[in-house]
Amino acid sequence: MAGKQWTEDELMMVLGVYCRLTFGQLSQTNRLIRDVAERLDRTPGSVAMKLTNIASLDPAITSTGRKGLPGASALDRKVWSDFSANTETWMPIIEHRLEALLGDQEADDVEDSAAPLSVDYSGNDILAVAKRRQGQNLFRQAVFSAYQTRCCITDIAEPRLLIASHIKPWREDKENRLNPRNGLCLSALVDRAFDQGMISLTDACEVMVSSALKGQADNKHIQEMFCANEGRVIRMPEKFLPDAAFLAWHRENLFLD
Repeated sequence: MAGKQWTEDELMMVLGVYCRLTFGQLSQTNRLIRDVAERLDRTPGSVAMKLTNIASLDPAITSTGRKGLPGASALDRKVWSDFSANTETWMPIIEHRLEALLGDQEADDVEDSAAPLSVDYSGNDILAVAKRRQGQNLFRQAVFSAYQTRCCITDIAEPRLLIASHIKPWREDKENRLNPRNGLCLSALVDRAFDQGMISLTDACEVMVSSALKGQADNKHIQEMFCANEGRVIRMPEKFLPDAAFLAWHRENLFLD
């Protein structure tokens, strides 16, 4: 089993695990890793090793001095490159394949687990395949795990108050609706402020506060939640760094300077 070559299908499912877990959870003792390993007929150690190979390809990991595990194969690099270039196609397929592998209830909604990569999946409602937005669950898991389930501005850590927010709104860019680099983990109120352009981020991920909020000097809640954070760098994600192009779009099209 140690010498068994990894297939592209297997790597897709490992990439789904990478989206679900934090960097610190990439251990052979992790329950999800053990479950996936059992179903792939591999050892938990081999799956954990492959996850750290993938981590070594993520700029968000390497930019902080963490290296993952060197020695990523050519196929690892291809799968990562294809995923990064076309998340709108890959996220629904990965989500479905992983759910089907694990026997998740959501997988029952999907008709063909062996659908080729050429199938025209997207983040739209695909009634022919499922009655829910394909890939949205994995997008949320990827964003939450990247920010360790904390609002990246207020540090609120109650999952029921958090949203996997889009930097460039869903309605504006159908090609990046499921791209984790188009996501921020925000509390519901901060998400609303971001969506309304009352706050934004610089390319360095420093908080920008609109004049509409700064003008409410007598409102201590606004001052504490928003104005006090102006100029501060957000809690940076441990994977899937926000894409500067999406941040620039938000500043240029939504931010109320």
